[in-house]
Amino acid sequence: MLMNGQRFRLYLRVVGTVALLAVVAVVMPYSWMNAIHQALGMGELSCQPVVGYLARSTSAFYVILGALLWRLSFNPPEFRAMLQFLGVTIVVFGVTLLVVDWCEGLPAFWKYGEGPINIILGAVILMGYRSTPAPPA
Repeated sequence: MLMNGQRFRLYLRVVGTVALLAVVAVVMPYSWMNAIHQALGMGELSCQPVVGYLARSTSAFYVILGALLWRLSFNPPEFRAMLQFLGVTIVVFGVTLLVVDWCEGLPAFWKYGEGPINIILGAVILMGYRSTPAPPA
C-alpha cells in the first residue's frame, strides 16, 4: 500500500511529536521514574547514577529523533535518501530492542510492544519513502 504525500507528512509529524514527548523523561525527577517503574510491576528502580543517565540520555535521543522526523516531514522528496536510511535503521533498531528485551527478561507487554512497534514505525517510513517521488535533478 502506497501512502500519499500528505498522509506521509502527517505520519512523520505524529511519530515525531510522540518522540518529542520524551523530553519529559529527560527532566523527570527520580521519584517519578521510580513510581512509574513500580506501577509497571518492575519493582524498585535502582538509584545508581548509571540508571538515571541511561534513562535520561535515551529519552534525549528520542527527542532528537522526534525533531528530525518533524524536519524531514516538511520536504520528503528533498530528504528521500535520509528517509530510506532512517526507515531501515529504525527497523534494525526494533529488531535489536526485541532481542535485548527478551534477553533482559522484561515484562511481556514490553517485549511485545517496544521492538515490534519500532519495526512497524520503520517499515511505514520505508513505505512512505517508496511513495515519495525523487526530487527533480
